[in-house]
Amino acid sequence: MYKTTTGLMSTLREWLALLCCATLLAACGGGGGNPGATTGTNNNGTTTGPKVTSVVLVSSADTIASSGADGTEVTLSALVKDANNLVMENQTVDFKADSGNIVVVSKTTDATGTATARLNVKGDTSLRTITVTATVGTVSATKKIQVVGIVPPTVPTATMTLVNSAGAASNSLSSATPLTARTTVRDKDNKPVANALVSFTADDKLVAFSPSAGTALTDANGVAEVTMRPASLSASGAGTVSAAVVVAGTSLDATANFSVGATAIVLGPLSLSPASIPAYGSSVITVDVLAGSAKYTEQQLNIAFASNCVTAGKATLAATAPTSNGTAQVVYRDQGCGNTDQITASASGITKASTANLVIAAPKAASIQFSAASPTDRSIVIKGQGGIGRTETATLTFKVFDTFGKPLAGQNVKFSTTSTSVTINKLSDSTDANGDVITTVNSGSVPTSFRITATLDNGASTTSDSIVVTTGLPVQRAFSLSVVSPNVEGWGYDSGPVTPATNVNILVADQAGNPVPDGLPVVFQTNLGSIGTSSKGACNTVNGGCSVDFRTQAPRVASPNVPSTPCNTGSAGAVSNDSVRTGLATICASTTDGTNTLFAKAAIFLSGSFATNVYWFDAPTAPLRLTGAPTDLGSVASTESKVITLEINDENNNPMPSGTKVEITSVVNAVGIGVSPSTVQNVFPHTATGDVLTGTGIDNSSIRQGSYHQISIGSAQAKPCLTPLAGTFNVTVTTPKGNVTSYPFKLAFTCP
Repeated sequence: MYKTTTGLMSTLREWLALLCCATLLAACGGGGGNPGATTGTNNNGTTTGPKVTSVVLVSSADTIASSGADGTEVTLSALVKDANNLVMENQTVDFKADSGNIVVVSKTTDATGTATARLNVKGDTSLRTITVTATVGTVSATKKIQVVGIVPPTVPTATMTLVNSAGAASNSLSSATPLTARTTVRDKDNKPVANALVSFTADDKLVAFSPSAGTALTDANGVAEVTMRPASLSASGAGTVSAAVVVAGTSLDATANFSVGATAIVLGPLSLSPASIPAYGSSVITVDVLAGSAKYTEQQLNIAFASNCVTAGKATLAATAPTSNGTAQVVYRDQGCGNTDQITASASGITKASTANLVIAAPKAASIQFSAASPTDRSIVIKGQGGIGRTETATLTFKVFDTFGKPLAGQNVKFSTTSTSVTINKLSDSTDANGDVITTVNSGSVPTSFRITATLDNGASTTSDSIVVTTGLPVQRAFSLSVVSPNVEGWGYDSGPVTPATNVNILVADQAGNPVPDGLPVVFQTNLGSIGTSSKGACNTVNGGCSVDFRTQAPRVASPNVPSTPCNTGSAGAVSNDSVRTGLATICASTTDGTNTLFAKAAIFLSGSFATNVYWFDAPTAPLRLTGAPTDLGSVASTESKVITLEINDENNNPMPSGTKVEITSVVNAVGIGVSPSTVQNVFPHTATGDVLTGTGIDNSSIRQGSYHQISIGSAQAKPCLTPLAGTFNVTVTTPKGNVTSYPFKLAFTCP
């Protein structure tokens, strides 16, 4: 009975072992699933989706310990992709090994296209090489794992592989076949390290990375990737790509070698749509980048566009445009080129440029405008009568515009005027590149104003602003001499070299009454004091006038007609002897019109500082010269005032200096109402009939030249008047230099 039971149990154990093996085979992928589903057909034979084209098998280690102890397993990962290099989800992967044991972790690919399994060698300690195969449908990948007696010390690792767009290992790089540099990072326990920063480097003359920084973080599988492309179309050679990463304080490096082949691409013919345009029209310009006979689309290129009219500013065109699906496109806009323009497309790394000719219609002239005249700040002078900085020629500029308001070159313009007093030097001309055309006009012999008309061949015209011809030679009747102050305190004072006693002015005009051209020299001479500067006793006119300084100094007494001047010498009608009156300077100003001498006289008193000769002009026995003793003005009623007129002269019977003050002072029993005028005004040489600017006819110093002033005195008597009052007061004369002369007066105020 025991044996039977024993035999039965033995048989049962054999069946259980077979059942376990079957279960293990199912778990390892040896059975189940539907590998045929990757073929892209369903049970009806119709296409259902993308087809598997690649399987990549990687392992967590290339060796496995022969002990088979727990923790020595090697993790296997299979990555499944389609023909577009896209990962494929829900694909069944069959893992197999020619020895050892396969334990499937995930038989079906996840969203990352990955299925995983583990390899162990439990039960077999022999040293050998195990070949592992991962299969999806008809596509498979293998990996060899070495069984070793002693496993190297566990440290972090970084490994790199280069794969092409199909996921196959490759080290050949070109513009048409970029590579992916894939680095796998594991820790000391051979587990993937996620979120580790991996830095990729290579010769930048050969390779450009994407992303451009050449850095990437590892994913959950410990994998970091960057895309490698040639640095340029002409880049070629061999190099090494390196990946650097730090894991738990340990610096790891991984490298892979690669080669770069230059890409042979060309620019196709330029396409112009349309090939001819009207003035200011536009055309779409297209060019393809070709690799052989097909468009090159592996990477974006920048295509440069240029043309002669764009360079000249007569058209607009984008300087560069990127390719999109192998084609670059720009828009050409005319800005008045008016010619056949050659357009050129070129690109870096492409030897031959592509060109095409765009026919552009010329714009038409629409208008002409007057744009400038020179000189702008003054008239032109009468022919032959110039002047410093003056010209007899006017330069006129006109600008021609097309129908779009743009300057137009090459247009014929004719010039004309209705004036017979000027000469147009250029009757026609063509516009330059800026649309400008210029003519010049010369003045004639008479003052005038004129306009120039510019006319296009199509009849459009415009007229310039008015140009004035004036400002000729000086004439005697417009030669005007004046002094700022004709009576200065100079009989007893020198004015000094810095501050003049006064200024002498000259104004000069031409026959039309216009100021003469700038720079006319006018000479000044004097028989008393000095005039002008040490550099020249003259001035040059600006805007028809100029001024010189007059200083008081010796001599102060004149000699007859010394010095000799154009004013006192010769037979001209206006020539006269200079005055020899004491303290009266005669000024002579002269110039020339090139033929005749023009001149004019003026006089300046060198006035004394004290009022020596003062006359009560309306005295009962007028005029009464005051002696310095109190002058009795008689009496007036207490309700009345007294007004007297004084003529005030210096010791030479000349006027007191201009600005001398005349005041009522020291008033007793009276009220000083006022003095009119209260200061000495400008006093010119004069006689009873009027001013004598030259001073001639008053040579005798007994002829008084002083100024007249009314003195008004009122009563200080209380009302009603009870007691007569005797009022007294002084009239005080004070010169600008502070010299004082005072005369006393008395006046009685009576009661009724």
